[in-house]
Amino acid sequence: MRYIVILLLLLASCNNTEKPEEDPTERYLQELQQADFDMAKFSREHGMRKAFMEFMDDDGVVLRDNNMPIVGANAIEYITSMNDSTIVLTWEPKGGDVSKSGDLGYTYGVYELKDSVNTQKGTYVTVWKRQANGKWKFVLDSGNQGIGE
Repeated sequence: MRYIVILLLLLASCNNTEKPEEDPTERYLQELQQADFDMAKFSREHGMRKAFMEFMDDDGVVLRDNNMPIVGANAIEYITSMNDSTIVLTWEPKGGDVSKSGDLGYTYGVYELKDSVNTQKGTYVTVWKRQANGKWKFVLDSGNQGIGE
C-alpha cells in the first residue's frame, strides 16, 4: 500500500500541464513602440505642442539645442509657450528596447520639422515610463539635427 501511495504521488508530480510563464518583454516593447507611433500620429493630427503635452510625464525632461535640460514644470511651460501654428513635426520610430519589468524603455528614429520656409531633418531618442494606469508617457526627449544619407 505504501508503494502505491508513493507511486501516485510521483505520477501526480509528473503530470504538470501548466505552461511556463511567458516572457512579456516583447509585448511591452510592442506597446512602447505603439505609444511612439500614437504620439507621432497625434502630432500630425493635433499639432506638436498638444502631442508633447498629451504624452509627457509630469516630471518629463526635454533636451533642446542651446538650452540646459528643461525639467518638469519648466518643460511644461516651455512646451505650452511654443507657437506651432506654422510648424509640422513628423517622425518615424526605427527601434527601441524596454526593461524586463516593462516599466521603462526607449525609442529612437528619424524626424522632420517643417515650417513655412525651412525643413530640418534629424534623429531622436525618447525615454518612456509606464504610468500606473498602464499608459506610456515620455520622461526624456531629445533630438539631433542632420541625417547622413
